[in-house]
Amino acid sequence: MPRFVYRALGNGGEMLRGTAEGADRAEIAGQLQKRGAMVLSIAPERRFSTLLRLELGGGALKRVELATLLAAGQDLDRALRLMAEEAANRRVSAVLGRVRDSVRDGAALTTALQREPRSFPRLYIGLVRAGEAGGQLAATLERLAGLLERQRSLAASVQSAMIYPAILLIAAIGSIALLLTQVLPQFVPLFAQNGVALPASTAFLLALGQVVSASAPYALLASLVLGFGLRALLRQPGPRLVVDRLILRVPLLGGLTREVLAARFARTLGLLLANGVALLPALTMTQEVLGNRAAQNAVAVAAESAKTGQGMARALQQAGCFPLRLVHLLRLGEETAQLGPLALRAADMHEERTRLALQQLVAMLVPAITILMGAAVAGIVSSLLLAMLSLNDIAQ
Repeated sequence: MPRFVYRALGNGGEMLRGTAEGADRAEIAGQLQKRGAMVLSIAPERRFSTLLRLELGGGALKRVELATLLAAGQDLDRALRLMAEEAANRRVSAVLGRVRDSVRDGAALTTALQREPRSFPRLYIGLVRAGEAGGQLAATLERLAGLLERQRSLAASVQSAMIYPAILLIAAIGSIALLLTQVLPQFVPLFAQNGVALPASTAFLLALGQVVSASAPYALLASLVLGFGLRALLRQPGPRLVVDRLILRVPLLGGLTREVLAARFARTLGLLLANGVALLPALTMTQEVLGNRAAQNAVAVAAESAKTGQGMARALQQAGCFPLRLVHLLRLGEETAQLGPLALRAADMHEERTRLALQQLVAMLVPAITILMGAAVAGIVSSLLLAMLSLNDIAQ
């Protein structure tokens, strides 16, 4: 019978953690409820679960926990204490401890979060401020956790879709390098013993293999230097803006990037507006989650346009960083005073289009890499066969 890791809140408000056996999560939840405990989370027991939890979305889980504790009637001070005590990471525990200290000193949660800018971006702080002002902090935190989970899921979809083409490309390069540097050189002594010149194609591939073998260490070093150099260069606003604009113009990749940007922009903007954040602050906060300088500049221009009463849709359309479908929905939202709901609807649509675009991209990349790999290997094998036929002619 499978084992599950659970966390629950006891009758006295204490945190309960442990493992239990059951057919599924529902059975474990039933066992805990019979003991009078309120379930916070149930997950299959896995090795390194703490590490995975921290790496694959601990931030979203923390906000779910805080929302659950507040919804259960716990005061903010006690909820923060429980979270800090059960945090598996010392840094997270220290941050939560400092936030709790600020709250105990009389500061609002928004103010406490602002004192930890490296841990809580302005987007989170803005949503918490709106939740506090409207008296809906628990519901706001639940929506924030949902936003973070959707963003993580979207990023994970992009990364997982690229894994197979990347592995295939590495395997292709490795196979070709192995043939050039290890297999072809085995024929050189045979031709040397018979005093026969190598076929032109075989000689060319042998020379190429020698170049690869001799330059491999230097190429690796140059790649590392180039990689670190590009990373440092892209931290500068000017070069990063140029690169981000070029990415949007690359066939296939540019279209996929636009869909990802549209999903992030619409989801974040819609959530902020739905929680009572004004449009101009919402646009400013939304810029932080885009990750593309060109799109961030476009949103900044749109904010200035909205500030003057001209609306933001036209400015976004002129920038060309977002799909026209998103722009049309945002314009309709401005005209009907339904910008928040329509932005969320647009986010659902563009998230689905992102998944479809990923499937199409992978469907094109995998055959292309396979064909190129096959052509390269076929060329090398043809040179080998030509060399073997030449030796056979000499023997006759």
